[in-house]
Amino acid sequence: MHWTNKQVSILAIVAITSFMGTFLISSVNIALPAIEKSFGLDAVTLSWVVTSFLLSTAMFLLPVGRWGDLTGIRRLFKLGVAIFTLSSLLCGFAPSGFWLILFRFVQGIGAAFTSTTGPAILVSAFLPQYRGRVLGISVSAVYLGLAFGPFAGGLLTQYLGWRSIFYISTLLGTVTTLVAFLFLGKDDKPANGNKSIDLKGTAFYMTGLVMLVYGSARIPSLSGWLLMAGGMLALVVFWALESRSALPVIETRLFTRNRLFAYSNLAALINYSATFAIVFLLSLYLQKIQGLSPRDAGAILVAQPIMMALFSPVAGRLSDHIQPRWLTTLGMSMCTVGLAAFAFVSDTTPIGLLVALLAWVGLGFAFFSSPNMNTIMSSVDKTRYGLASGTAATMRVIGQITSMTIATLFFAGLMGNQAIETVSDDLFLRAIKWAFISFSTLSVLGIYFSFNRGKMQREE
Repeated sequence: MHWTNKQVSILAIVAITSFMGTFLISSVNIALPAIEKSFGLDAVTLSWVVTSFLLSTAMFLLPVGRWGDLTGIRRLFKLGVAIFTLSSLLCGFAPSGFWLILFRFVQGIGAAFTSTTGPAILVSAFLPQYRGRVLGISVSAVYLGLAFGPFAGGLLTQYLGWRSIFYISTLLGTVTTLVAFLFLGKDDKPANGNKSIDLKGTAFYMTGLVMLVYGSARIPSLSGWLLMAGGMLALVVFWALESRSALPVIETRLFTRNRLFAYSNLAALINYSATFAIVFLLSLYLQKIQGLSPRDAGAILVAQPIMMALFSPVAGRLSDHIQPRWLTTLGMSMCTVGLAAFAFVSDTTPIGLLVALLAWVGLGFAFFSSPNMNTIMSSVDKTRYGLASGTAATMRVIGQITSMTIATLFFAGLMGNQAIETVSDDLFLRAIKWAFISFSTLSVLGIYFSFNRGKMQREE
């Protein structure tokens, strides 16, 4: 194996940006109480510090993926790193909660630019036999960010204040921006043709996502359900428009005629929908039921992302030699078993058992994620790498939003408007029990799509 200095530089740039995105997500979660105190925010407004980032990322992933295929993925990646870096600095200087939420929204746009074009750049820069390996390294960087974020975010918030998290991100982003402009290179000249995007369909797509996310935050009120229904209708209209458009943001035929692509993306959507809220639920459980401090709870929860970070490159490399469907099916099955086991946690569950279950689910996620991404990128030709990468990233973010929505629905249905610390332990345990039962049931459907996706054809 011999990689050029340019290939190593490209891998490092993409891995660092992958790390930065998840580092911010996990570290900002730790800093939320300090942000709440600093700006005097209520609980709903505070949640938008996180939600605005996820929402804007989901809104722009697909359009940016298509835009990258038409105009050049490297150019958009550089633009994304610059946007992310500048908005991180602005977040650090935000004078109020409103401006912080707004700057976080802009930050999510920058993350969409890099996360949708990063895997496409890797795939185009390396030979097919190394594809799973480099994608596995990139995915590992994502999980390192998740693992490192809570510890670093807690230390920075405690000793330097929550704004220091964004200053550190600005520093990392500045270095990455300089390296990207120096070593990433330019795009090949795109083929001649129409470089337009059908903005009408994109408008329905973005509007639908906003209505769904905002509506879920207002459940169980009637307006929340109406907004979610309107959001679903807008997404149906988006799909219908894209199916007829000559210049679509997403080629619906990839879902209707490319089973490997469609099933792999659906499996990713289900996997993230079933697993993303694990840390959210168990963080509350460990502090409320087990009585642990945030520091100790974070030390336990790190078991899952560490397993993801360690074994994602291994799984990616294995997918270069054996059919990824076997690895993804194994990974999804492991996640299903772990989710079902979490439904039985109680106030007497040993901490060691929780750590073992987290490690088990983390290993399952590692076996699923890298091989699944390898399959998605290998199921299309090189002119659609940006679209495929953007679609996969969209499945991830929408899955994350779906997972949190499911957890919130059970909290709202069983606890009403009560604060979590005021409800009884039995009621809280009942809520997370039904959430994990729902997640494990959903994950069974993911096993079906993983196994029945078909065989991946390898390039020479």
